Amino acid sequence: MTTLLIPLASEGGSPLALEWPEVIASLVFIGILVFIITKYVVPRFEATYAERTEAIQGGMEKAEKAQEAAEAALREYEAQLSDARAEAARIREDAKTQGTQILAEMREQAQAEAARIKTQAEASLEAERNQLMSSLRNEIGGLATTLAGRIVGESMTDDERARRTVDRFLADLENDDAAEPARQS
Repeated sequence: MTTLLIPLASEGGSPLALEWPEVIASLVFIGILVFIITKYVVPRFEATYAERTEAIQGGMEKAEKAQEAAEAALREYEAQLSDARAEAARIREDAKTQGTQILAEMREQAQAEAARIKTQAEASLEAERNQLMSSLRNEIGGLATTLAGRIVGESMTDDERARRTVDRFLADLENDDAAEPARQS
């Protein structure tokens, strides 16, 4: 048997000389340490890594879902806004149409009222004219009969004769008034 002699540091040999019992003890300790790390520590690291990966992945999925929901809400909001704008435009058009109709109705009512007032005024004027003509006939008739009585020298108390004389006098006056504008032209 050959023995490997490694000088001990204590014997005055090299400080780098190996001591087999320490080497074996170190190898056994390293083996136990590797076993404990692979059996207990690495699975915990793997579990923690998997949990964090799941949490990150779940957070990303939640963020994507939230973003999709936000985009859907934005599209819905834009659609509602577009509908509201279209509704507002339709309401404005309806109001404009109703305003035009109301103005047309008010214009028609005003024209009808004006026509009614005009007709009423014309009727009132015609009635006043007839009343004035009748009053003037009576006054002119009285004056004419008095004047005729003075000219003729006899009394014109006969109502029938006086009425005929007044009518003839007024007819002559009307003929003279009608002929005068024709002469001026």
